[in-house]
Amino acid sequence: MFPLSLSPFFIFIFSLLTASYVSAAPLCGLVPPTQTTQSVHGSATNISASEDVLAAAWYPGWLGTQFPPNTISWSKYNVLTFAFAVTTPDSSVISLDSVSQQVLPIFVAEAKKNSVNALVSIGGWTGSQYFSTAVATEANRTAFLGAVLGLVSQYQLDGIDFDWEYPNKQGIGCNIISPNDSANFLLFLQALRAKAPSNLIISAAVGTAPFNGADGTPMTDVSGFAAVLDHIAIMAYDIWGSWSTAGVGPNAPLDDSCAPTKAGSATSAVEAWTAAEFPANKIALGIASYGHSFHVDAANALSSPGQLAAYPTFDKAQQPAGYKEDGGGGVDQCGAPVGVGGVFDFWGMIDGGFLNADGWPADGIDYRYDNCSQTPYVYNKSTQVMISYDDPTSFAAKGEFINANGLRGFAMWHSAGDSNDILIDSISGAMGIEQICS
Repeated sequence: MFPLSLSPFFIFIFSLLTASYVSAAPLCGLVPPTQTTQSVHGSATNISASEDVLAAAWYPGWLGTQFPPNTISWSKYNVLTFAFAVTTPDSSVISLDSVSQQVLPIFVAEAKKNSVNALVSIGGWTGSQYFSTAVATEANRTAFLGAVLGLVSQYQLDGIDFDWEYPNKQGIGCNIISPNDSANFLLFLQALRAKAPSNLIISAAVGTAPFNGADGTPMTDVSGFAAVLDHIAIMAYDIWGSWSTAGVGPNAPLDDSCAPTKAGSATSAVEAWTAAEFPANKIALGIASYGHSFHVDAANALSSPGQLAAYPTFDKAQQPAGYKEDGGGGVDQCGAPVGVGGVFDFWGMIDGGFLNADGWPADGIDYRYDNCSQTPYVYNKSTQVMISYDDPTSFAAKGEFINANGLRGFAMWHSAGDSNDILIDSISGAMGIEQICS
């Protein structure tokens, strides 16, 4: 990793680009139609279109050369979040890799050109190792605060997203954790909100349960976080994958109340966060433009000819490689060997012959839509590869869920995973999102 720095040439070019784009950009917003939602108590609530719906996605900065910022369908979003800057042992330093250092200024310039808010996400699965240290003491929080605001100033950002995986809970395997993580994180966010410009967007990507308290269990009151965060995005994906023990399950289940094993879902996650006093209208549903692959013998995959079985067993020893960017090899931040992940972006499923160009099952591919989780599966008998993923039908179901529950909107991981806007158009259409420009 490299400390934050840019050559004078890139700073000069970035300044020219952003200056011209700000003056030329139209003023546009994405709004849903006025709708009525039904609360858990049965009373009707009107949601006005006067406030922009959150139509967001993360942009994978490390893929900036394969998917440059000018390929983003900017008109479909009002927030794009660049992933990732990462924590370091020095609380005063936030780090970007070499590719991201060059791509981030271009990303911000394109965002300003298209009147889209540009955020940077700090952390992620591989970048959260030193979050605990960064917020552990007042001195460290002050240093980290300076680093965050320095990042905002250097790149002219509209906001910061914190993707700490996870406070007082181990993530990748070697993260520093403390029972005081969540309390210290709140102190940091309060200090950031007090010091930052009033219009700075401050958000957090969160798990399906509220942050762990000092006792190691999910907090029952996170209203303090709601007071300082503009929104959270619940990462309601990676629920099932190659690590699962109960068979092939849904990557991003909308519901699991009727599932044989309740591993979590969008429904249970929203219930958990709102029960802990985080308001629904500050919650974005995290959605996935990818799926997980599994090696499943044909005898287990099919319950009858042409009919895929539910939750079939799979062979962990034969993890299929995913799409072209799904690598493997080397070691991770903790020194553990890195194998293939088996991840297929939606476009990668088309490229790999699982789906046709319209995003539906290709000829010769078996398909099953699980009405419980509201997610699909495909299976290639010749390669014995099954993928649990999201398609236009499941994205539409998630859009309807967002509206019905009065949520703020959606945040997709990630913007480079879609193909010809098939997924983003599906969820936006289901939500009735319209673009209004002045």
